[in-house]
Amino acid sequence: MSWASPSGPHRFMDRRDAGRQLAERIAKRIDPSQSVILALPRGGLPVAHEIASRVGAPLDVLLVRKLGVPWQPELAFGAVASGDVIVHNEEVLRELDLAPQEIDQVVERERAELARRERLYRGARPSLEVRGKTAVVVDDGIATGSTMRAALRALEQRGAARVVVACPVAAPETVEILMREADDVVCLLEPPYLAAIGFWYDDFSPVSDDEALSFLGDTTSGGVEPQPALGG
Repeated sequence: MSWASPSGPHRFMDRRDAGRQLAERIAKRIDPSQSVILALPRGGLPVAHEIASRVGAPLDVLLVRKLGVPWQPELAFGAVASGDVIVHNEEVLRELDLAPQEIDQVVERERAELARRERLYRGARPSLEVRGKTAVVVDDGIATGSTMRAALRALEQRGAARVVVACPVAAPETVEILMREADDVVCLLEPPYLAAIGFWYDDFSPVSDDEALSFLGDTTSGGVEPQPALGG
């Protein structure tokens, strides 16, 4: 995939701008009537909301928590997803030689946070059915891919017929890994040196829980009201 300077056309204004650009690609790859758009909160929700509303498919969240190295939380050694799915980044674990008790402490902490977010985002509302459907999993950027890989495992357990990964920007080596685990990967930008995800956005402000809930719209109905689908 071609790459341009971050000051060029491939720098996104914000997450919603990135979502609008992704929607054009996604619309050509899915049947909205047989698809569900799933956001990884919180940063993936503004991106996914644009995709869902523009392609005409329902929106929901897929809850996944990164397992961060204790002294460097931004570095993931794995991820945990709903359904007690755990994915480890074996390369990171080998390099850092984490003790089993250190790993267990992080896993238990993130499981608790996952449960809190389940209550926050869902309440009593069940997740949208993905069995037999195309699930489009959306994030605002992918570095190591641990979180996304946990999401893919969770969707496999839930019986999704086809899984599409969608993100504005990702590390090229991570895209290669995800292409082996997902049915399709849609990534607008694969810079040879990713740096931080926020580097590729003019506005990468944190998304609060309140903002995340607003993107879900009427949470009792399972997502946004789809607009007329984009033409293929």
